[in-house]
Amino acid sequence: MERRINGHTGLLALFGTPVGHSGSPAMYNFSFQHDGLDYAYMAFDVNVEQMPAVFDSIRLFKMRGGNFTMPCKNIAAELVDKLSPAAEIIGACNVFVNDDGVITGHITDGIGFMQALKDNDIDVIGKKMTIAGAGGAATAIEIQAALDGVKEISIFNIHDKFWANAEETVRKINEKTDCKATLYDLDDKEKLREEMADSYIFVNGTGVGMKPLEGMSVVPDKSFFRPELIVVDVPYSPLETKMRSMAKEVGCKTMNGLGMMLFQGAAAFKLWTG
Repeated sequence: MERRINGHTGLLALFGTPVGHSGSPAMYNFSFQHDGLDYAYMAFDVNVEQMPAVFDSIRLFKMRGGNFTMPCKNIAAELVDKLSPAAEIIGACNVFVNDDGVITGHITDGIGFMQALKDNDIDVIGKKMTIAGAGGAATAIEIQAALDGVKEISIFNIHDKFWANAEETVRKINEKTDCKATLYDLDDKEKLREEMADSYIFVNGTGVGMKPLEGMSVVPDKSFFRPELIVVDVPYSPLETKMRSMAKEVGCKTMNGLGMMLFQGAAAFKLWTG
């Protein structure tokens, strides 16, 4: 890696917090080296308040592109020069491309999630999904699932800064797709149990389960699960979250976010390099 970096090497990076667990640097640097491309990819731990300075740095260092992760995907969509059609609908971006100073935001999370389901022989089309979360990753999943043909989506979120975003997501899904979306308070655990009971799949699209919330779960206990329910935890570090462990005890088929990261990463790689 060090041997190939020179004065012409282009810089790409991941921005968000936490990023120490991320597999993106290993994945992209391996791919650049494999394809003989003169780029290096790093990860920078930054918060939402620091994002304007991040964009100054992207322009100053003439970075080719990179990624945004939680909790910076929504603010990134406000700071880019342009948005792809999907990113504009969702109001978040996880990928940026810098074309001679013009920064375009893209969203590949939803595409990656749906492809990961297919890769695991999980067919959600025409079925009901219950999902926790209303941030950038969760919103991308919700919109893409609705566009791809999921019949019904029950969205749960706490009354935080993303609640208004969740309300907007529900509005967009109900107006622009054939999917029926409804928003509920994640603190209402009995409603969560009720919606999960007739869902085909349950998704945790929040950061609960990864650092600094490692060892926690949005689902209180294993009585919420049943063997037929597909359970997906978008966090992939640690690979085995508390929620996945509980779901496995009941006999659920489970999946983490590693496949989502891989497939959204492949889409991002194509945007940067062609």
